[in-house]
Amino acid sequence: MKLDLLALSAHPDDTELCCGGTLAALVNQGKKVGVVDFTRGEMGSRGTPEQRLKEAQHASEIIGLEVRKNLGLPDTQLESTREYQKKIIQQIRKYRPHICFVGAPSDRHPDHGNGTRLALDAIFFSGLTKIETFDEQGDPQERWRPSHVLHFMQDRPFDPDIVFDISDTFETKKEAILAFETQFNVENPGDEPETYISNTNFFDGIEARARHYGHLIGATYGEPFIYQNGPMPMASFDSLFETEPQR
Repeated sequence: MKLDLLALSAHPDDTELCCGGTLAALVNQGKKVGVVDFTRGEMGSRGTPEQRLKEAQHASEIIGLEVRKNLGLPDTQLESTREYQKKIIQQIRKYRPHICFVGAPSDRHPDHGNGTRLALDAIFFSGLTKIETFDEQGDPQERWRPSHVLHFMQDRPFDPDIVFDISDTFETKKEAILAFETQFNVENPGDEPETYISNTNFFDGIEARARHYGHLIGATYGEPFIYQNGPMPMASFDSLFETEPQR
């Protein structure tokens, strides 16, 4: 299966939090979208790896993903080694996406910045013939490098190059985030500790951020991105003719 877009993230729930509205909108437009999570989030203070995998599957169904893969890399120990790169390269070469989403260049959680560096290295090296990888049947894979790479915003803000209008899919984004019921909007923490992301104030902040970036583009809700490859190439102004921001 060839994907139109593949999102690469350090933890289950990173994509739902940061670009879930965009992924859902692209699915609604008929695009084939997938997510590869590097770790199971096993070092998180709440939930078990098994619970988080089930939550990720539920969230994938809500968004409408074609593919959800977890590589089982060690949580809190991400680094750009050839071993880890090859695991990601295998997925890039298997699904041959036109676009890749990756995490923020740097962030509050060390795994986010480290995971982004790992993803970017794997994306580049996936285009090199002499780095060999093999598919599930043991056959050699052909090189592949996506045409476009974008960073999604995580905990710390940045100045975006693009804000995607998610006004029509913000409710889907919220539902997908809430599929991670051990992690977010937990009114009664129970026997596990309350965390930075589990309290209801954090969840309220998700809507506040989406409203802020939506406001900047004349929409109700938006998700911000940095275009990683330098100036964005354009062959037409179709997107400008398709939008009528209220400013």
